[in-house]
This record gives sequence, C-alpha cells and structure tokens, in this order.
Amino acid sequence: MRNIALALVAAGLIAPATGTAAVTRTQIEDLIVQCAACHGADGVARDVEVPNLAGQHDRYLYNQLLNFRSGRRPHKEMRYMSRQLTEEEMDAIADYYSKLPH
Repeated sequence: MRNIALALVAAGLIAPATGTAAVTRTQIEDLIVQCAACHGADGVARDVEVPNLAGQHDRYLYNQLLNFRSGRRPHKEMRYMSRQLTEEEMDAIADYYSKLPH
C-alpha cells in the first residue's frame, strides 16, 4: 500500500481527459488495491492466466476496461469490476499502471 501511495505522489493527481472533477489520490489508491488482488501491487500478476498491467500503454488499458464493461471483451470478473468504474476512474487506473516499470 505504501508503494502505491508513493507512486501516486510521484505521478501527482491524475486529471481525467473529460475535464470533470479529478479522481482523488485516495480514490485511486482504493481502486488500485482492488486491481492488485489479481494483477499484483506492482502491476505484475503472479498467476500466468492474469495479464500484467505495468508499463502497458494507458489508452490500451483504458480501452480494454471499456471493452470489458461493454461485453466486447468477455471476462466475468472484469466485466463486473469495470461496470463499477466511472470513465474518470478507468482513466486514472490506466494512467497509474502505464507509469509503472515492467
């Protein structure tokens, strides 16, 4: 959790592309903790069936979250998780993981 907080501090607050209110650092930390349960705190999954997120392009990650939410990319757990997120939160998650070393 401390590493996540430090990475977020280094990145600064992430402003969404839509121009609406920014997702706060605390909100991002809470979201990343949920992602880390499967994708690892450092964005590197421990299970070979789970994709690594660290260092992926931010637009790729964002678009995949949209694809999970719409059902275009089928995955039961990710569909559920992505449907809980706003587009601003998706953008913040994608930005966070894109800045991690891989």
